[in-house]
Amino acid sequence: MNSGKYTAITVQTSVKAPKELVWKYFTAPEHIVNWYHASDDWHTPKATNDLQVGGKFNFRMEAKDGSFGFDFEGVYEQIISNELIEYSLADDRKVIIEISSVADITIVTETFDTETENPIKVQRSGWQAILDNFKKYTEANK
Repeated sequence: MNSGKYTAITVQTSVKAPKELVWKYFTAPEHIVNWYHASDDWHTPKATNDLQVGGKFNFRMEAKDGSFGFDFEGVYEQIISNELIEYSLADDRKVIIEISSVADITIVTETFDTETENPIKVQRSGWQAILDNFKKYTEANK
């Protein structure tokens, strides 16, 4: 993570699903559009994901009422299938996603550099809400 420039925050969820299914739902655009939002008044109408080192992703996040939207995008730096994703966002912040399993539970841990526009508490709750939506979607569709 970027020392000094940003604060690193970690969020986590435990999903009752096999690691391979968690990986698929976490990385496949046809699944990302179903869960990548922090609240029910937002959605991700479009997602592209070139899951390889040097590959780019772009998740278009929009308010459902059309009042605001933005592209969440970055470039992959390291990928270990079913275990690890590291990427840099467009503003150079770093994100590390670790996937591990214990028995029939898969744990997804995200550590991300905060940005400077929004309070850290808001960022933590937003990223956690997205992970919570991922858990709910994956468990409902396994």
